Amino acid sequence: MKGLKKMYYTPYTHQNPYYANVPAHTYGSAAGYWANPNDLAFNSYRSFYGDSREILKDYGSNPFVININEAAKQNSTYRTALWTGNHLQVTLMSLNAGEDIGLEIHPDVDQFLRIEQGQGIVQMGKSKDNLSFQWRIFDDSAIMIPAGMWHNVTNTGNVPLKLYSIYAPPNHPFGTVHNTKADAMAMEEGLANGNGKTATFGKTPDEWVRHTEFLVKEGLEDVKRGINMTHILQEFILMGVLVGKGYSPEKAYETVEEWERTGKSKLLQESKNM
Repeated sequence: MKGLKKMYYTPYTHQNPYYANVPAHTYGSAAGYWANPNDLAFNSYRSFYGDSREILKDYGSNPFVININEAAKQNSTYRTALWTGNHLQVTLMSLNAGEDIGLEIHPDVDQFLRIEQGQGIVQMGKSKDNLSFQWRIFDDSAIMIPAGMWHNVTNTGNVPLKLYSIYAPPNHPFGTVHNTKADAMAMEEGLANGNGKTATFGKTPDEWVRHTEFLVKEGLEDVKRGINMTHILQEFILMGVLVGKGYSPEKAYETVEEWERTGKSKLLQESKNM
């Protein structure tokens, strides 16, 4: 109409005011994650709002984004590793009414907990017989646990206490899933539930031998190449430590070789040239 300015419809968008140059995002798009674009992108929308539960598994150490609040609430296991990297690990936990994590200490691991549902109490202390720090926790409570501190978390409510935990460095093997607290205790005590076989972190000794065959073959190749035994032992003991921390044998091998190649470990470089 004459005298009226032409008006254009623009969909409502949201943009972070502090980052004016980044693309705006329309509301309503699936809040998802990207770990491997070929098989993971957008699946989380169906997972969080449909019946699939397969999203809750360990995706470390790939680039990864997830709605952690929804993931924590969706989780029904005592503990599930969600992301295990080189320097930190994210796990999801769910404690039944009246259940606790159990008094524990991580000598070399700092820990962060965040409550997403429920209520409880956290206790900490330098001695397991003197938990002098006690604090009530609720939705959105964040808990920082220094390395070397005895601690426990107890669900004092009547609904499951849903939380996630960040360990730095990782505290559980890659892919850890403990359906119940009893499962977790059995694994920590080196017992595989019901089968009578001795296990450490979920594998029997023979399963560990098969799991680390790649490292054995690589070690033998180093022997054939004439590399001195001190260097070989240093490298492969380090790789074994990393495997115990949750690395795959291949990733452990690659990591230690990088330490030597880039000079991150001067001692490895020195022993190779002995």
